[in-house]
Amino acid sequence: MPELFMRMMKEEWRMHSTIFGQVSFALFPVMIFGISFMGSFLLPHLRAALPVGDLALAVHAMFLVLGAMVGGFGLMGNEMMNRRFGQVSLLAYSARSLPLSGRFIFANFVVKDTVYYFFLWVLPFGAGYLAAAPFTGASFPSALLLLFTLALAFMAGLCTVFLLSSLYVRSRVACGVLVIVGGLLLIASFLSTGPALVLLFPPYLIYSGFSWGILLSSCAILAVLFALSILLFCAEETGTTSVHGDLLTPLESRFAWLPQSPLVAKDLIDLYRSGIGIGQALFSFAIPLVVIWFFLSLAGSFLPSHGVIVFFAMITGVIASTMYTWVTEFDSFGPYACLPVSVSTLIQSKMTTCVLLQVLPAAFIVSVAVLSGNSEILIPALALCISFSFYASGVMAYLCGLSPSVLVYDVKVLSTYLVLDGVVFALFSAVALANPLFAISSVLLFFPGWWFVKAAMRRWDAVDPGGY
Repeated sequence: MPELFMRMMKEEWRMHSTIFGQVSFALFPVMIFGISFMGSFLLPHLRAALPVGDLALAVHAMFLVLGAMVGGFGLMGNEMMNRRFGQVSLLAYSARSLPLSGRFIFANFVVKDTVYYFFLWVLPFGAGYLAAAPFTGASFPSALLLLFTLALAFMAGLCTVFLLSSLYVRSRVACGVLVIVGGLLLIASFLSTGPALVLLFPPYLIYSGFSWGILLSSCAILAVLFALSILLFCAEETGTTSVHGDLLTPLESRFAWLPQSPLVAKDLIDLYRSGIGIGQALFSFAIPLVVIWFFLSLAGSFLPSHGVIVFFAMITGVIASTMYTWVTEFDSFGPYACLPVSVSTLIQSKMTTCVLLQVLPAAFIVSVAVLSGNSEILIPALALCISFSFYASGVMAYLCGLSPSVLVYDVKVLSTYLVLDGVVFALFSAVALANPLFAISSVLLFFPGWWFVKAAMRRWDAVDPGGY
């Protein structure tokens, strides 16, 4: 196992460093360290508006969601890697060529992902807070404990989604039933206990009041989740043949009024037939947003009456903008090079598909607004969510072209993306908090968003398309 694990680690590093260059990719955790280090100096000012416990809970929730989104690769990896990186031979899909079982390879893959992304995301963030501790008044043991509990929160999200992914591949019905039953139980518990339910999150309990009992039980739960994901794992046969009816013709005629309707229809069919559309909607959208809503609801007493739904609408817009990565994960420009299709044509079609998919965040905002009793500000919340999603998608298209899921680890690209989105997020959050009706002004974001889309089409037409 150590040999395969080390080779997978080298493979992951070589793939990323080949795309970005070794120096650029190596600077990514340095940037996370810097953001955490500088952000730590804001804590004394934030404590005046939000208790320390709620800040710690928010950070744990962030890493729980991060782990869930990283773990989603266990669901979509097979289809995406075969379609997008078919020319690359990866160890994760070498069970047929190596005398190793699929479960053994998958176990190494899970451990590799845990360790790799711990050093890429969790350790730099915790180390930044640790380095700032002497200047911010935080105790050294508390900073070390935060690093440890953030790692537990990250692994909780990772292992949970790996388990659901393994179950999804084996039986989509069973996975759906489990998610629905679990969601209903969670909602029932939330309605009976209120926001205090999220305070029972084990990593946060360990940080707020260390207990060996809670620590051991948390580790035991993670071990069970990991073991079940391995036992339930079933490698899909890549040689199987699927027969489908003609969906392109009727779908193309239905969307004939859209620009690049054949390519839009193809994207929608890819999402439907692969199952990735359903999996992404569940693991990369619905589950993270449900978690965020539970944790965000704790801040309700420190915000105006409409504050929680406003922040939730903005965060939903941020996550909804990642739908642009959903529709660009299947293929690169290479197969289109022999056709009279330009990069700008594909960017236009992908953005059109992304706009159609905005029905998902819209339905989510409507549900949350109605269930939380905020239906009176439903229209402003929808405007805020959809407008920011379109703007952020346009920024992503401009910075990343057809490779957003890859270029996100380029330090220059990510820092530019965070600045362009962060300024707008802060501005419209302040405007919407002042008066929820002011959130309707966010529709103005469609103008810079459209400018970024047009600029992306011009920019990437002038660049020689890469293999990724």
